[in-house]
Amino acid sequence: MSFLSRFFKHGGDETAVVSRKAAGRFRVEEILEIVGKQVLVGEVIEGVIYPGYKVKGEGAAPIRAIQRDRKSVDFAVEYDRVALILDGHITTGKGEILEIYQS
Repeated sequence: MSFLSRFFKHGGDETAVVSRKAAGRFRVEEILEIVGKQVLVGEVIEGVIYPGYKVKGEGAAPIRAIQRDRKSVDFAVEYDRVALILDGHITTGKGEILEIYQS
């Protein structure tokens, strides 16, 4: 990635995962499209998830916000059933387990 391409995105929206160890895992129960954003509803299997972390499936997308019981929260821990609002799109299916990485 060149210096200028960091500031002027044109073409593909590519999100890279930098960390090597996953910060958590997330089981997808439902996939929604709300106001142009992809929303993954499911359960945190392990770890702690914060907005700004990246979800990795086939591709990667940053987490814009986390909601629990229709209210925004600062983080999600194991066994929480939450909605992850993404800043991009990934290819995933119901029942799939996705890894979450720090930015």
